[in-house]
Amino acid sequence: MHRFIVVGGGAGGLELATRLGDRYRHKNKAGTRAQVTLVDRNPTHIWKPLLHEVAAGSMDPFTQELEYAAQARWHGFEFQQGELTGLDRANRRLTLGTVLDDDGAELLPERQLEYDTLIIAIGSTTAFFGVKGAPEFSLALDTVSQAERFRKRLIAACMRAEHQAHEPVESGVGTSPSSEPRIQVAIVGGGATGVELSAELRNTAQVLSAYGLHKLDPRHDVGIVLIEAGPRILPALQERVSTATAELLTKLGVKLMTSETVAEVAPGIIRTASGKTVRADLTVWAAGIKAPAILSQLDGLPVNRLGQLNVRRTLQTEIDDNVFALGDCAACPWPGNEKNVPPRAQAAHQQASFLLKALAARLENRPLPEFTYRDFGSLVSLGHFSAVGNLMGGVIGGNMLIEGLFARFMYMSLYRLHIAALHGYARMVLDTFAHWLRRTTLPRVKLH
Repeated sequence: MHRFIVVGGGAGGLELATRLGDRYRHKNKAGTRAQVTLVDRNPTHIWKPLLHEVAAGSMDPFTQELEYAAQARWHGFEFQQGELTGLDRANRRLTLGTVLDDDGAELLPERQLEYDTLIIAIGSTTAFFGVKGAPEFSLALDTVSQAERFRKRLIAACMRAEHQAHEPVESGVGTSPSSEPRIQVAIVGGGATGVELSAELRNTAQVLSAYGLHKLDPRHDVGIVLIEAGPRILPALQERVSTATAELLTKLGVKLMTSETVAEVAPGIIRTASGKTVRADLTVWAAGIKAPAILSQLDGLPVNRLGQLNVRRTLQTEIDDNVFALGDCAACPWPGNEKNVPPRAQAAHQQASFLLKALAARLENRPLPEFTYRDFGSLVSLGHFSAVGNLMGGVIGGNMLIEGLFARFMYMSLYRLHIAALHGYARMVLDTFAHWLRRTTLPRVKLH
């Protein structure tokens, strides 16, 4: 049987492995079967655009995670846990690194897997751009563990601040009222992740106060600062979307600092290139992404200046027809535009759907089609308060700014469509209903 290996269980990779498994675990009409293997360094999947909600505590990751092994059992593919560490293109063989448990003991040894067609979909990681102190003193939101780590630090900071606020001032521990917030969270990067996190954190502060976990004023005592190097937040979106979002964030009490480049991150403080200092009890780094370093070490496969694999419009790498790439790790041409296909979840979803057809053509020795990206617009969630975005192209036949409840509904539907791609529409409806039932018996924010 033809051996497909999909490396990376993100939005695009998991959708592709699921649909390939469904199609080829039994002989299709052409009598073709194939062996499909999914590789990921983690045992579970969570939709990455949800990580800001995990960080703010408004989503319990353990109710949303999907076990790769279970998905493999249900949809006819195999799962191998491990991190891609090497590639031998001549022998069509990839190497997976050792898997360790929480105590550092070996779970799985280094292994090699052979393939006929390899699809690389390992996504992206946080780019710190060489800023002094940023990797050491700020938190990224690439994984569930990082998001959970920030959430726990936020709750701990709130509890400490409340305790100090109630200590007598003369003891030297308490503090007298001032115009400064008792806790300040600084978010570096005014893209979608930074904007969405800032709104979710304002909601979290209100909920923590309502549940009595702290009695600080959620607006005055919990400060949120959003720092963006460019002249406006959401620079990748249209200016009117950026303006509408900035107005909503300002109403929520989020301080916006635009045209400020971070020069250094230190414990409790951020220094900008213009000489300003920003107090930061907690710092989140959401200023940009880069391709994983391993891509530049894959047996000579060409990469661009961002470290992404250069692919043709067939999504095949430039020098090897047996290796494909999709999602954030692929530099895919976008005809009619100066830039490549943007690193968005909708692009990964479209590429996964495209590859399902393209790989079928490959098995049947037919010419491969070319991928065409369709931009349906962008949506930014402002948590419990609102959402903003623009719909484009095939959705409305033009370009329209949307906000409020309709935008919030559209944003929530994106995740539901991802669930439908993994489980089908019937199970997606049941999952939505079950999620709603769970929410009726859980606090709005994870409190422990």
